[in-house]
Amino acid sequence: MSIRKKAAVVGMAVMLSAAVVAEQHQWGVDVTADFFGKYIWRGQNLTDSTVFQPGVDLSYAGLTGSVWGNLDMTDVNDDRGKFNEWNFGIDYSDAVPGVEGVDFSIGAIYYRFPSASPSSTTELYWGFAFDVWLEPSVTVYHDVDEANGTYVELGAGHSFEDVFHISPDVPVSVEIAASLGWADSDFNDFYWGVDSSRFTDLALSLALPMEIGGWTVAPSLNYVTLLSDRLRATNEYASKSDYVFAGLSLSTGF
Repeated sequence: MSIRKKAAVVGMAVMLSAAVVAEQHQWGVDVTADFFGKYIWRGQNLTDSTVFQPGVDLSYAGLTGSVWGNLDMTDVNDDRGKFNEWNFGIDYSDAVPGVEGVDFSIGAIYYRFPSASPSSTTELYWGFAFDVWLEPSVTVYHDVDEANGTYVELGAGHSFEDVFHISPDVPVSVEIAASLGWADSDFNDFYWGVDSSRFTDLALSLALPMEIGGWTVAPSLNYVTLLSDRLRATNEYASKSDYVFAGLSLSTGF
């Protein structure tokens, strides 16, 4: 399969941005295991069926190294039971010096596609997150290898703590999140064959995280849509440019 179909990294998923930063001068390990009904990356339907996506982050004093993979659980891509994507990343996140309530992240992601051609690509990224209502963020990804283009993600979200209980000892929170993607002409030409800059995708999610046995368990409902008619026209899933799918995320830290 071409890299346009296999593409690079799960959106909100990238799994290596500033999701987990260890306390200053302390080591931290985070383990994630996610199941989703589809694998949608920046509006592209890479796997139109169930996937398993594990990840491990190792952090020290704001520096995080990450490994993340995607395994198809069906034959929709003829890759049943195979890891057809690996992402390896390095991230540094900290507070912006002298600016209260603003954090920054910089990093790099190397994407490896065992069954695709090209078989790899690399992105550099930088971004800011703001400790205000809805916690807005902006992250800019620069592909410096195959695509040689730029993708920008605007994000926002909010968590409502302990909204209800499924048992006296298990409170459930509600988390909502949204992201909006924009890409330049080089990025869109490489991945979509559309030689113009434009907004690409909108993603919405609703999750219900709870703590069970030392793990955070978070069932979710997710919605992704393409925002450009030209991108929809080039999508091999042209009749399915709006996606609704469920997920189940497990995570723990040491």
